[in-house]
Amino acid sequence: MKTIRLFVVTVLLMAAGHANAQLSVNVNIGNPPAWGPAGYTEVRYYYLPDISMYYDVSTSEYIYARNGAWVRTTVVPVRYRNYDFYNGYKVVLNDYRGGTPYVYYKTHHNKYPRGYHPGPQATYGPRPVVVNHVHNTVVVKERGHGHGGGHGHGRGHGHGKH
Repeated sequence: MKTIRLFVVTVLLMAAGHANAQLSVNVNIGNPPAWGPAGYTEVRYYYLPDISMYYDVSTSEYIYARNGAWVRTTVVPVRYRNYDFYNGYKVVLNDYRGGTPYVYYKTHHNKYPRGYHPGPQATYGPRPVVVNHVHNTVVVKERGHGHGGGHGHGRGHGHGKH
């Protein structure tokens, strides 16, 4: 009788452990930015070696060092506004859990130096394209997200892909 009880308890514990594992695997972390590397839907952090910055997918926050402290912000910091997030390489940190990826900054910085680019990297979304220059104002439109409101009166002198 003790053997049967022990067996039943063991099976129940294994089933409970399996159910918890299934739950944690199926949790959606967040929506990656269009410039994020394609194919990594369950990753929370990217490390951007060219600018020594992290991106938190779950909170849509940039994490960077300022005056000796790590800062989180939802807008691109001013000093990085000219950085090309689409062409810059993103290191996917799929081996870290928690809220402070920068505790491994020295390791990341040494392992992935500025200019680290081991190969091509597709992004989730297309790069925004400039469609009009008006009085030094740039109008940006995402490819594939237009609503057909144009009238077709362009002069055809552009040099981009059509």
